[in-house]
Amino acid sequence: MKAAVVFEKGNSPQYADFPEPTTMQENEALVFVKAASIKNLDKARASGKHYSMENKTHQPTIIGSDGVGFLENGTKVYFFSKNGTVAEKVVADKQCMVEVPENLDFSIAAALPNAVMGSAMGLKFKAGIQPGDIVLINGATGITGRVAVQIARLYGAKKIIVTGRNEQSLQSLSELGADELIFLQENDDIFKKKIKDIHIETPIDIILDYIWGHSVEMILEALKGDGNFSHKTKLVSVGGMSGDTIQLSSQILRGTDIQISGSGLGSWTKNESKLLFSEIIPQMFKAAAEGKLIIDTEDVDLINIESVWNAEIPNGKRLVIRL
Repeated sequence: MKAAVVFEKGNSPQYADFPEPTTMQENEALVFVKAASIKNLDKARASGKHYSMENKTHQPTIIGSDGVGFLENGTKVYFFSKNGTVAEKVVADKQCMVEVPENLDFSIAAALPNAVMGSAMGLKFKAGIQPGDIVLINGATGITGRVAVQIARLYGAKKIIVTGRNEQSLQSLSELGADELIFLQENDDIFKKKIKDIHIETPIDIILDYIWGHSVEMILEALKGDGNFSHKTKLVSVGGMSGDTIQLSSQILRGTDIQISGSGLGSWTKNESKLLFSEIIPQMFKAAAEGKLIIDTEDVDLINIESVWNAEIPNGKRLVIRL
């Protein structure tokens, strides 16, 4: 069969022949793949730089972590697999599958779940979002941030504040449900004042962060208490695009009712992971099929995988490989 294969660690994947998989266990099913999205996670795993690959010896590997296709009985499914997914056929665990609405495009169905994992899981399980909550999404102009704005609205957020470094993309978030926009390239003092003023007027319940680094330092400084009772705010880290570390004053933790946690591979419980497939992704597929949740894709045929691997993808779009 044809697949996108990384033969040597650090190299781009190649369009190549690869042995066909066979189902070995009762809980496995063969999927005839039609589309698979490419995320930062997939690129990091392919290069061997992701933390989940640190102790693994590299061998020729099919790229990708999820996809959409048909089962042998014709059922249209989304699936997750650790065996690679950008291939004509993939064996996947039946428990890591979700039926896809017939009217939902393959590319949308392939692109959406990862963004859902990076937004809904943090909002629902780490932040415990409730209808009426005030939500700040830091670094919202990326693919997952754009989906997070829409999901926060679907979950009943009363007000959504967003930050971003791309001013044009930031402005477009109003159309997706954002109420207040803050440009990350503002002067530090101006940025902190805007956050502080918002927090005084409408106390922020949840911060969903995709970039970490200096912007989070400024947000925490803006929320810093003054010795009086403070509003409880939950900060959930999902990404670290602007830096993996921050300086955190212990005074902020002692003087502010702030809870900091992370959402990602390894941070979810087994039950939460089960709910991702049994409830959350199906809910979001339904919303997408009804036009209530949108995501933009850049579709490329499998044969062109090597040329597109390091190419610049238009801002706000998810790369999807079609088979």
